[in-house]
Amino acid sequence: MLDRSTRYENLEEPQKRGQATEAIVRAAFAVCDVPVLVPTSDDEPYDLVVEVGGRFHRIQCKTAYRKSEETVAFETVSRTRQRRERYDRRGADGRAEYFAVYDPINDNRYLVPVSDAASGTMEIRFRTPKNGQHAGINRADEYLFDERLEDLRRP
Repeated sequence: MLDRSTRYENLEEPQKRGQATEAIVRAAFAVCDVPVLVPTSDDEPYDLVVEVGGRFHRIQCKTAYRKSEETVAFETVSRTRQRRERYDRRGADGRAEYFAVYDPINDNRYLVPVSDAASGTMEIRFRTPKNGQHAGINRADEYLFDERLEDLRRP
């Protein structure tokens, strides 16, 4: 039987991995009793809108990949289709409030404020660094989905 990360790697097109990630993220919100709105077209700068605590938040879904033995990473820019098969790479700043990241390697879900995200690629560390460094580290426990969702529910 194949593990999750192998199944993701076996999806031939990046769009299929993205669709799988979006479904997993939608399900994560649904089981937490959070309404999820989906745009009618796929050319919006966000993938979902959720209503939490009476407020709406635009969400860009991302799939994490292994960066090292201690980290996973995700791209903080999106490639959007423009006219005549050209592509444009744009950041989410001002176009979404959160990245909802699915990590198929560890089966984790993260909710990362766009304002916290690095430009281009963001690494999330799920193991303590061997040198004990803490400054400048994006620790996984700071972005775990359930905890961040509880933060959004607070007034």
